[in-house]
Amino acid sequence: MTLELLPGETGLTVLETLWRAGQAPRLTRNARPAVEAAADLVRRASDGDEAVYGVNTGFGKLASIKIAPQDTATLQRNLILSHCCGVGARLDRSTTRLMMALKLLSLGRGASGVPWSTIEMIEALLERGVTPVVPGQGSVGASGDLAPLAHMAAVMIGAGEAEFDGAILPGAEALAEAGLTPITLGAKEGLALINGTQFSTACALVGLWGAWDNLRAAVVTGALSTDAIMGSTAPLVDDIHTLRGHAGQIAFARAQRALLEGSEIRESHREGDTRVQDPYCIRCQPQVVGAAMDVLRFAARTLEIEANAVTDNPLVLVNEGRIVSGGNFHAEPVGFAADQIAVALSEIGAIAQRRIALMVDPSLSFDLPPFLTPKPGLNSGLMIAEVTTAALMSENKHLANPCTTDSTPTSANQEDHVSMAAHAARRLGRMNDNLAGILGVEAICAVQGIEFRLPLQTSKPLQAACTTLRNAIPALTEDRFLAPDLAKASEMILSGAFVHGLELPRLEALA
Repeated sequence: MTLELLPGETGLTVLETLWRAGQAPRLTRNARPAVEAAADLVRRASDGDEAVYGVNTGFGKLASIKIAPQDTATLQRNLILSHCCGVGARLDRSTTRLMMALKLLSLGRGASGVPWSTIEMIEALLERGVTPVVPGQGSVGASGDLAPLAHMAAVMIGAGEAEFDGAILPGAEALAEAGLTPITLGAKEGLALINGTQFSTACALVGLWGAWDNLRAAVVTGALSTDAIMGSTAPLVDDIHTLRGHAGQIAFARAQRALLEGSEIRESHREGDTRVQDPYCIRCQPQVVGAAMDVLRFAARTLEIEANAVTDNPLVLVNEGRIVSGGNFHAEPVGFAADQIAVALSEIGAIAQRRIALMVDPSLSFDLPPFLTPKPGLNSGLMIAEVTTAALMSENKHLANPCTTDSTPTSANQEDHVSMAAHAARRLGRMNDNLAGILGVEAICAVQGIEFRLPLQTSKPLQAACTTLRNAIPALTEDRFLAPDLAKASEMILSGAFVHGLELPRLEALA
């Protein structure tokens, strides 16, 4: 199935579907006239005597060197090959394809000057399953994601490496296997392909979607923990949150209140409970995770704009009949969004870890057995599972340090302020994995705690979550090799299986 992309108008829902389902996108054919008009203007500039950056000149610090018309193709090919300097582990296939789709959206705005045939080449790679091998490291997010995008463009000209039919092949061989012919780049085409923020934006979007999945899981694990320690639902009263007014806080409280509605455990201690207030990790969940929700929605809007943006240089202003150099390739908006997502991920994990610590500590858990084992002493129960979550929480705290503040001059001081958006975005994958590990352990602990409250039952929605977990991970009656259980729980969080089928009011949509 092919997804049609509308330059300037494609929403995150379409892009997420493309990323998750692996569909082959293509630009609306309505974009073609604007694309061709810009390409025609570039061709005329290339044949003219006036020096136009990126069209008939060198690049960066070499922009003052004029290039003869007969050397145009060599200039563009050299640009791509010289910029293939990526290192490190390759970007995964789904994210690489998303990056390519974002490049289509940018080129499709008709301000980059590439011919329609170049767009068709990217579409053909996506349709026939030729995925360039793109190393994950090497971009500072300044003149665009130069190195990663150069590895993409290299395959288009028959260089580099690509995955095809499960094998990694030289670019020319992968094209031949797919029945495709390498293209020859014309004036400005190489620059249009490698300038841009599509690598950083794709990685940030994947991090955003993972963060949203984790946040939805945290609503459920937090509710389970609240019931496990016989916490109060009074802090979820709607008026508390509407008086403050933050949308995420209001939505979180309503969702968690609905999940806890009808719990026999909750009803059992409404009267006579000597505790006046619960610790903040229980009581302030709406204020913390709700705030994270607002941050993620803000980042989503930034990334949706960037996904539809023209971010190469120079830009072809057809209506004005000129080609103008600017700085849209600077990925600061993406870097800021990624840093915000990172802070949200860290805080969701930090408060969840404190709930785990609460449940395993007999002095705080309201009569749950030490470390949630029925035979403490002989058994250590979930003692070290909690320690593992502390390690994951600490790692995420370090990873949450901002990347955009770490500029360094590059390219002979021509690029003297850079965004560092690429690794700001890439680190989100690791942080999401860490957070899923924390939430998976919280789910294990909370379900174990709720079962210690029998014959009192939790609410029907939370009982469904308990059943989902128990179908994969048996109760901990005595010590056993726990690593596989933690891995299963983490995978259930990451895949969405743990919350599948649960209604989470006003939390379904990110945008």
